[in-house]
Amino acid sequence: MRTGFDFSELSEQEVYRLLAATVVPRPIAWVTTTSVDGVDNLAPYSMFALTSVDPPIVQFTSIGRKDTLRNIEANGEFVINMASEPLIEHVNASSVDFPANVSEFDALGLSREISAQVRPPRVAASPVALECRLHEVLYLGACTVVMGRVVHAAFREDVVVDGHPEAQRMRPLSRFGKNEWGVLPDLVGIDRIRLENWTGHNNA
Repeated sequence: MRTGFDFSELSEQEVYRLLAATVVPRPIAWVTTTSVDGVDNLAPYSMFALTSVDPPIVQFTSIGRKDTLRNIEANGEFVINMASEPLIEHVNASSVDFPANVSEFDALGLSREISAQVRPPRVAASPVALECRLHEVLYLGACTVVMGRVVHAAFREDVVVDGHPEAQRMRPLSRFGKNEWGVLPDLVGIDRIRLENWTGHNNA
């Protein structure tokens, strides 16, 4: 037996709650922008994904019009900082609806780090920062999908092993439904199966 939901009968908030609890875990884009007045903004977005590698595109979705979206529309640059487990309290607090003239960096006591190719700063304590220039914006009802071309990636030295970033060292956070957050679980290594090695599987 299954419980069914007719989305035509659900409110926007009900749809959000249902999908946010289903599409899990979701990585968090901790997005840095700078306003035209020079105020650095920082906010978390849990609708975040890798879109393309050639060109290198990442995307996140803003529900409603927030400072992050307005700043990107104004100057076309942003940084996606990895939200990591040691920073969970700061990531959560950065979702507070501070006035546009208040920087979350200052309100939360977070240190800035100068970016290599864009104006918005990185979060100094974050293990990874992806510097982006705006590629495209898609307006979908109450939501806005922001696609950014990654122009520079900066990794803290201790999270890179033999030239490869290691998840266990980065400790990325994720979001589930309600007020549930995920920390890095046990990892399972499994190789992709080549066609010449395929032996078939029993039905699930």
